[in-house]
Amino acid sequence: MNTHCSKIATSKFQPTYARQAYPCFDEPGFKPTFKVRLVRPRYGYIALSNMDQVNVVDDSPELGLTTVEFRESVPMVTYLSCFIVSDFERLSPVTVSQGFPLSVYSTRAQLNKTKYATQVGVNVIEYYIQYFGIPYPLPKLDLAAIPDFVSGAMEHWGLVTFREVTLLYEEGVSSTANKQRVATVIGHELAHMWFGNLVTLKWWDDLWLNEGFASYVEYKGVNHAQPDWQILDQFLIDDLHPVLMLDASVTSHPIVQTVAHPDEITGLFDTISYSKGASVIRMLEDFMGEEDFKNGITNFLNHFKFGNAVTQDLWNELQEARKDVNITRVMDTWTRQMGYPVVTATRDPNGTVTLKQERFLFDQDANITDNSPYGYRWDVPVTYITSQSKAVSRTWLHSDAASVSIEIPRNATWFKINYHQKGYYRVNYDTKSWEQFIELLKTDLTALDIPDRAHLLDDIFSLAEAGRVSYSLAMDMTRYLTSETEYIPWKVASTKFNKFDVLLTSSPSYAKLRKYVQALVSNVYKKVTMAVSDDDSHIQRLLRPTVVELACNVGVPECISEVVAVFKNWISNASSVQKPHPDLRSIVYSYGMKLAGGEKEWNIMWNLYLKETDAQEKIKLLLGLAHSSEPWILHRYIQLAMSESNVRSQDFFTVLAYVSQNPVGMSIVWDFVRDNWRYLVDRFTLNDRYLGRLIPTITKTFTSELKLREMEIFFTDYPDAGAGKAARNQALDHVRKNIKWLSQHKKTVEDWIDAV
Repeated sequence: MNTHCSKIATSKFQPTYARQAYPCFDEPGFKPTFKVRLVRPRYGYIALSNMDQVNVVDDSPELGLTTVEFRESVPMVTYLSCFIVSDFERLSPVTVSQGFPLSVYSTRAQLNKTKYATQVGVNVIEYYIQYFGIPYPLPKLDLAAIPDFVSGAMEHWGLVTFREVTLLYEEGVSSTANKQRVATVIGHELAHMWFGNLVTLKWWDDLWLNEGFASYVEYKGVNHAQPDWQILDQFLIDDLHPVLMLDASVTSHPIVQTVAHPDEITGLFDTISYSKGASVIRMLEDFMGEEDFKNGITNFLNHFKFGNAVTQDLWNELQEARKDVNITRVMDTWTRQMGYPVVTATRDPNGTVTLKQERFLFDQDANITDNSPYGYRWDVPVTYITSQSKAVSRTWLHSDAASVSIEIPRNATWFKINYHQKGYYRVNYDTKSWEQFIELLKTDLTALDIPDRAHLLDDIFSLAEAGRVSYSLAMDMTRYLTSETEYIPWKVASTKFNKFDVLLTSSPSYAKLRKYVQALVSNVYKKVTMAVSDDDSHIQRLLRPTVVELACNVGVPECISEVVAVFKNWISNASSVQKPHPDLRSIVYSYGMKLAGGEKEWNIMWNLYLKETDAQEKIKLLLGLAHSSEPWILHRYIQLAMSESNVRSQDFFTVLAYVSQNPVGMSIVWDFVRDNWRYLVDRFTLNDRYLGRLIPTITKTFTSELKLREMEIFFTDYPDAGAGKAARNQALDHVRKNIKWLSQHKKTVEDWIDAV
């Protein structure tokens, strides 16, 4: 493939593609050793594989070619083998303290952007060697940035491959969010070197062991490399909250799931395997204690190294490390049935709090067709703090207990269950306790830590959506936001307000809602401003775009005028004027295009996109281009994006997703996908998990019976969904939820807004 004059041939076999490259039993249960020889052009090219080179023979097998022989590998599963022949280069490798070299490869033009990945990679791999207590098992570690790559990254042992956007970083071009994404993806893939590569699942139904574990441990790796990022608390907004949304419907699935077909395997690479897997492991570590958890993990890896394991093997090793809790009993309730509980906490005048559990569903009238062997009850590790003591108290609400009671000091003005939201469950309180929180946040918000404030906001809105508390209580809680200045709670709030933005666009109270949110956000907007300072912390740099985007979205006048001015100044002198700051670029490009961009501005931005060589900047420009208010421009954009000489295959679904987020583009994308379904299947195949995920992405703002009917007809016309089977059901469920929300909650929210 030619990209900026760079040429590369590369492989990516997971889950079932190794059989297309060489004869093999292409299943995770088989772990052969590999002896690889690659032939490359003699001049200007390199060959890479999992192991280091042991022999190079020029002019073999013929003149002008070179045969490269690699050391025989350790035992490893077929999907981890990797071959690259390219004209890539690297900066000097860094030797890790254990004695092996770490290198980052990229196209020649991007070499400078590999420095950050090298630094993070070394930091993280050193941490994992120490954390797992097991040396890295190979003689070298290469990371490679592939210009067009089907996945975000892939953990090939010793030769980890990435999209450029998840590995390359350049100060002044990459945003703070880009930088964090690079660090977390490196953290994730390097965790796989032990969990997944050294010890591999026996069959795909335990895929979550690989992905859930790496999705959790990546936070530890990044926290070690960048301790000032509050990354452990960001787990809530990046993994926990999104999966709690998905898992509260009957179209979810258990973490451990039987699979028999390659499409079903591909479909498993989803939010449940990654984010729910990570969330229940985080909860497990919390109730076991860090030290016992770590010892159990090390014993597990040592016991099964270079072999295969199933979920039960992990529980057995962790049980050895922590004798007083029945690990299998507890964890089976979380991994072998879908969903999760809401724990209801009711306080009586004497200070006794009674806790009960039941399954949490957004639609309490949902038709439940499947039976869980655990009866949709869980062994819930309960943690709590009170106004009298920040020391964390613990108890269990077991699946076979009707309730459990805890004693709270009578003089405690509040108590909070699920400290730092380490548990994978929601908490509902009696009305008086909710009102105490609302008061507490208004008078002394620092009484609760950042994750606990974010947790309360997320839970009260989710409980309101499920009809378990009134929306007026949830809206009352948002009043405190005038004094909130932290990123994580604001991220939760902006997610909730953006949902209203979709659902209430046609409401007569919409203008009042915008005014209300403007009043909430304007304080923090004035504080963060659009001026980025070198003194800003990482977390302030994440807060800024969250606040600026929300302010623009609800029409804060200063925000709109500032963004439009920056956009106009830049687009009319794009060659001479410095680009907007990377942290605000996406917002300036998209709101600028939406509010001040015609055909001329669109064409300028498109040409800048075509000339741009930086993968992260290209994505920002693609987002801006998707925000034109002209339907004919959006039609043309999709047509242009279909050509691989304009938009790489890996980014085509990103374009469709971005255009569908634009209210003008929503129906355009939906029509395009239905009219061109055969083209999409021919081009990407039904086994492509990104094609599978496209449907929920582009339909998530649908709110009408008409659109729901269109979806049902489309799925009837094209019944074969491949890897997107579960995603289709989730998409239908989400749209039904939107429709139901309007019939059940719209009036309550309107009445509250009208009374403000």
